[in-house]
Amino acid sequence: MQPTGNQNPETRRIDWLGIFRILLVQVLVLLALSAAFIRYLDWSSDQAWAEFSRAVVQAPVTKAQPPSATPVQPVKDKTSCTRRV
Repeated sequence: MQPTGNQNPETRRIDWLGIFRILLVQVLVLLALSAAFIRYLDWSSDQAWAEFSRAVVQAPVTKAQPPSATPVQPVKDKTSCTRRV
């Protein structure tokens, strides 16, 4: 039985045009995916900035509270805990 197509061992050679086409398609797909990812990052950062800006504008301004009537007293004596083993 005779081999068909390019399967003959005497005429076997590398199809450089086919390899170049496959490489070109892979590079184009990689560039398209990279551009889509960069566009997504740009879009999401714009959305995050808009959300942050809305939150800052809507945040209520708090007034400074007057000091409390009872002053805070510092600890006078630091006693260490003794642990029995």
